[in-house]
Amino acid sequence: MLVLFAVFGAIFYFMLIRPQRKRQAKMKDLLSGLKRGDVVITAGGIHGEIDSIGEDASVLVLEDGAKIKVAKASIVRKLEK
Repeated sequence: MLVLFAVFGAIFYFMLIRPQRKRQAKMKDLLSGLKRGDVVITAGGIHGEIDSIGEDASVLVLEDGAKIKVAKASIVRKLEK
């Protein structure tokens, strides 16, 4: 019975916990590596260039020159220029 619990625990770890930790580490690296001038996409699909970065938020410049303030955690992808 104990072996069965160990097997299920290992399956649970390798199927759920480990991949989630990898995604979190990748997202942390992405957010910590952002700088002014990077082109990013937010979770809502907004494309913009970073104008300034704060601790919790960043200001994006949109294509038409408008600026919006978004939560830093909503940035999901960095595009190459």
